[in-house]
Amino acid sequence: MKMTLVGMSAAALACGSVLAQGLPEVKVEATRVVTGAISAKTMGKTASGVPVKDVTLSYGVSSEGLDLSTHTGALAFEQRVKDAADQACKEISRQYPDATPGEAECAKRAANGAMAQLHAAVAAAEKIRTATK
Repeated sequence: MKMTLVGMSAAALACGSVLAQGLPEVKVEATRVVTGAISAKTMGKTASGVPVKDVTLSYGVSSEGLDLSTHTGALAFEQRVKDAADQACKEISRQYPDATPGEAECAKRAANGAMAQLHAAVAAAEKIRTATK
């Protein structure tokens, strides 16, 4: 079972031509392995028989207020994704202090996992901007 928390829902983009199409949102998933967790996906057991669990926490990251067709907007969206990854991994650490990998590696993996979605959203915004010129 995955623990899921979705925050920062989408609303509207500053770029008028994108408003009708909806606001891009990126899903950031932080996953860490813990021993003895109750509400997580069981991955196996340690040599001593303690259950090993996979805990995932997800956040939806909105691009609200950003023009993703600009370099500045794309960088700001990337920072939002990295911040969400940091927060998700910190929350898992708070609940499961002995989870692996550590917070920094967890956040790096979570942010990297979301970058394909982010790049697709930026490319779509750039394509719309180019088409409307």
